[in-house]
Amino acid sequence: MWTDHRVAAPLIAVASLVLGTVLLALAVRSEPGDPIFFLWTLAVAVVWVGGAVLIGAPVPAGRGRPVPAFLLGLALVGLFLVGAVLVARIPVMAGPVERLLDHTTSGPLLVVWLVTAVTGACEEVFFRGALHTIVPTRYAVPVTAAAYTLTTLGAGVVLLALAAAVLGVVTGLQRRSTGGVLEPVVTHLTWSTGILFLLPPVLEALR
Repeated sequence: MWTDHRVAAPLIAVASLVLGTVLLALAVRSEPGDPIFFLWTLAVAVVWVGGAVLIGAPVPAGRGRPVPAFLLGLALVGLFLVGAVLVARIPVMAGPVERLLDHTTSGPLLVVWLVTAVTGACEEVFFRGALHTIVPTRYAVPVTAAAYTLTTLGAGVVLLALAAAVLGVVTGLQRRSTGGVLEPVVTHLTWSTGILFLLPPVLEALR
């Protein structure tokens, strides 16, 4: 029962956040083309799902509508592609982004996409699922968005942290309005898929 986990839930959440942050940093810092990148990334996904399970809080699907969530994801893709045009002109920000994208272009695209999709879905299960449930309703959106953003800081990619902040707020509002993770998952996967396929050629064209 969820009530049996209320005391331990915050400790489990914090432990999951710390471990997920460390594993993400290890993944990003691995050499492009090294299969360990995918292992570290999948380990992060396992941490998010495992943390959600151990927290024991409900993770409802909610009453979300997939089509509007998909369109919102496309809008976010467009927003971040415009941002990428600006970032490409700032070497201190563009360099880390390009190194991160080296991981996505140095392996089989289908494998990269599958790992990206699985990780994105697991993030929503943890952050907009279990973590959102245990945080008081009034603070759930800002707290989960801030936690999500902080986990990306160890990667050392400013644009990734900014993306996490925006995505965290948007999906948090979706969770609050729909009562579940269906819309956040659809929006997140649409966004991550669009960025995976479109950001590398956009940055390449701007070089």
